[in-house]
Amino acid sequence: MALSVAAALAIFLVYASLAGGTPSLRPSQVPGHHGKVSVAGTVVGPISGDPHVQGLRFRLRDVKGTATIPVVFHGSKPDLFRKDRDVVVVGKVSAGVFVANELSTKCPSKYSPKKS
Repeated sequence: MALSVAAALAIFLVYASLAGGTPSLRPSQVPGHHGKVSVAGTVVGPISGDPHVQGLRFRLRDVKGTATIPVVFHGSKPDLFRKDRDVVVVGKVSAGVFVANELSTKCPSKYSPKKS
């Protein structure tokens, strides 16, 4: 019995380590990271460029902080994307710029329940 439990635990640990996942960071945590990461923050201006040509360019700030990173996004821009919106981008750092290939907006507060 103990041997089968140990074997099941070993299989689970191997599966969990191989499944990995994309690390989730704040903009202040991005410097020094390599490889694919997910970054959540608030869009700050200016916003420029075309996401289908040279890329949509903006800065992403910690939701509760001041640290920012430059972002260039290539892909389809969500309808709710704009300055001061909380977003999540997925990509990697290249030459000091976060190059994102995924961009999603968080639901605006007007869709959240009102605080009493």
